[in-house]
Amino acid sequence: MKRDCPTCELVDPVLGVLAGGDEPLTVYTQDDTSFPESVSAVDDTDLTVSWHHDIETVPTLMRVGASGVEEERIVGWSRDQWQAFTGNIELGITLPEHRPGCGSLNVDPAHADALQARFGSDGLAARRVEFASLEDDFEAMFDRGWSDGLPLIPPTPERVLRMLEGTTRSPDDVVAIVPPDLIEVTVEKVAVNAVMAGCKPEYLPVVLAGLEAVCTDEFNMHGLLATTMSVGPVFVVNGPIRNEIGMNAGINALGQGNRANLTIGRAVQLTVRNVGGGRPGEVDRAAHGSLTKLGFAFPEDEEGMPWISLAQERGIDAGVNALTAICTEGPRLIVDQKSRSAESLVESFAQCLLTTHHPRMIAGIDALLVISPEHMARFVDAGWDRVKFRTELEARLMVQADDIIAGVGGIEEGIPEGFAGLELPKFRPGGLHIAHAGGPAGLFSSVFAGWVSGPAGSVPVTKEITP
Repeated sequence: MKRDCPTCELVDPVLGVLAGGDEPLTVYTQDDTSFPESVSAVDDTDLTVSWHHDIETVPTLMRVGASGVEEERIVGWSRDQWQAFTGNIELGITLPEHRPGCGSLNVDPAHADALQARFGSDGLAARRVEFASLEDDFEAMFDRGWSDGLPLIPPTPERVLRMLEGTTRSPDDVVAIVPPDLIEVTVEKVAVNAVMAGCKPEYLPVVLAGLEAVCTDEFNMHGLLATTMSVGPVFVVNGPIRNEIGMNAGINALGQGNRANLTIGRAVQLTVRNVGGGRPGEVDRAAHGSLTKLGFAFPEDEEGMPWISLAQERGIDAGVNALTAICTEGPRLIVDQKSRSAESLVESFAQCLLTTHHPRMIAGIDALLVISPEHMARFVDAGWDRVKFRTELEARLMVQADDIIAGVGGIEEGIPEGFAGLELPKFRPGGLHIAHAGGPAGLFSSVFAGWVSGPAGSVPVTKEITP
């Protein structure tokens, strides 16, 4: 019984009648020890009895035998059933024939996870870490080295159980072998780190796909950690899931303000840190570091883009949820507020791209170009599709080797003299990746410069996102 239930209030007088009968009656109340008023009730405000008897609806009338085993139950109020149950054909004769009752507090989301963690076999295999009574949970997690430098959400059993509801995968499924320590990570362990990162349960499938992507030989997460370059994984999300979980592809898409954008990549990075051992100053040897090491994810603005998406260009069917992991530094702006033709703007893009990471570095790195809506409009107005844009841009990204040979112009950085006389591509074939995102106003695009590409470094990896 609970006072905050119209059906329970309706049957209150009926309980008084039953209490005066031949059978003993015990009434449990969930929210108010002074209710019901017709009989004295047993306090079940901690919901212990309700949970152990699997009560889903109040009121629930049960008959328990002499051995303490339940023999019969009626859910809600049904006058005919209650009369037959008690043998009193006059019971509740003035009341309505039927009322369905209300949800029991022990199945309310506000209590269910805590009760499951308290009384049930929660099925969680992770080691429990107990903090001293005087420890502050948030400071204790910092002290134990679990944090990336920002506060963490304590991964209580109830929060982890709630996080696991975001996927159909079993908690003990192995997601990946996580470098650098090459440790198997289960869905449950990822869920723990997703809680700490601040994710919602519906983000978990994206986090799992991100971890699967970076833990491949092609992506080479171990090498990314060990390099002294300032790079980390950037995740580009495609498909309906972008909108379903509330990701931001518009204003400030590459910045702060959106929970999904900020926590998905962070959950992947915390898993690499806490399970795989990828900590700064140890295996992680970046000279300067980058915010991409903290966690960086954003969705493409597919609705505002007339081209095929990044995922489609990489072989994923339209409408399929997918994530692409690319190893890069943080974004820097391409500012062009005067180009009104596609030819002028693509030339402008090319000149900016030729400087990543250095004008004399060629063919050995990838880059991610994120085109804003206002810049995209120049190419749409000109009738260019993704193939036309890529063809025109890559033609302008050819470099005269004589200009970038080591020592030319007094700069010792450069390529060997053996390349003299050649024309070379700035990026390897397929090494320039193109996405669309950003606010509707602003003649700015962004470029993320990559790391060493190919077998010696990292290759972008695209994974389908599965429930």
